[in-house]
Amino acid sequence: MKKPEIIQLPKILDKRGNLSFFQSPQQIPFTIERTYWIYDVPGGEIRGGHAFREQNEFIVALSGSFDVVLHNGIRSTIYSLNRSYYGLYVPNMYWRYMENFSTNSLALIVSDKKYNADDYIRDFNQFKTTRK
Repeated sequence: MKKPEIIQLPKILDKRGNLSFFQSPQQIPFTIERTYWIYDVPGGEIRGGHAFREQNEFIVALSGSFDVVLHNGIRSTIYSLNRSYYGLYVPNMYWRYMENFSTNSLALIVSDKKYNADDYIRDFNQFKTTRK
């Protein structure tokens, strides 16, 4: 099974402003089918709280910071994202949620699948059973 990992993105320094990018499959290990972003999250709110049976994602903090909490069915790992030149690869079958959003944070998420409600596992106990 694939494991989550922080992926460093190219960073082109320029006195007029820096530029970073990602392309598939050079920086991320899948072809992008869907892109969405999360913003204006009220203080103390949590986003996510599910796993995907098939979908893989790549998450970047374009602005501000937030934590991505991943659970593999046994233990949790927290990834703090706060730079726009690296992101978190999240393979399928990891329970995930995002918390601790800073003011004006912007989370960009790309995935290898189009939206499919049937791909979601929204009950943590069902996730742990399915993960085994």
